[in-house]
Amino acid sequence: MSLEKVQEKIGYKFQNLHLLKTSLVHRSYLNEKDKDEDITEHNERLEFLGDAVLELVVTEYLFITYPDNEGFLTALRASLVNYKIVGEIGNSLGLDSEILLSKGEKEELGKARLTIVADCVEAILGAMYLDGGILPCKRFIEVNVLVKLKEIINNQEYKDYKTLLQEFSQKHTKSTPYYKVISTEGKDHEKTFTIGVWIGGKNLSQADGKSKQDAETKAATLALKILQTEFIEIQEENQG
Repeated sequence: MSLEKVQEKIGYKFQNLHLLKTSLVHRSYLNEKDKDEDITEHNERLEFLGDAVLELVVTEYLFITYPDNEGFLTALRASLVNYKIVGEIGNSLGLDSEILLSKGEKEELGKARLTIVADCVEAILGAMYLDGGILPCKRFIEVNVLVKLKEIINNQEYKDYKTLLQEFSQKHTKSTPYYKVISTEGKDHEKTFTIGVWIGGKNLSQADGKSKQDAETKAATLALKILQTEFIEIQEENQG
């Protein structure tokens, strides 16, 4: 861990370096026999605070910038503060190599998992808030998070496919989608879930994901395309 490098990467110089150091400590590191004796706390409390800071700053920006309804703003916010986006930001800054992990965690993947990196980014935001207030947090979020908003809107990545599938299915089939875990593979901390979607008693699609949410979203996306294609074909047949 290099606190100087981390400060350069995030664009903020801490007054209290202990806060920054704690933000980089994963829970697993505390069980190491040869760990730094000065480290007695992991970053989960700071992550809790940083998560709230991130959501507040993003919410305020969206509220001021877009005069749209609450549902649209909620979808945009969810697309910006999810672990994938935040984890990828952490990786792009090189924070994955600065996190203190157990040897077992390191040997398993060679680097921190995306969820761990995302948690670390939020912990750094929490530490930054305690050290310097909301302004440095806003600057960090503007430079690293909000810049992704244009692409998300252009690609319509903010859409909640589970909701879209439910609305389409209830309108055209009078049925509500049902999700079921088909199988799980891998160790507890690195599982892959296979989840299927049933509509009207029919298994319409299934997909894999690193979390149940990811797998459900992918399965819903596939199911929606299948339903829409079937609906178009039925319309064409009726017109013919």
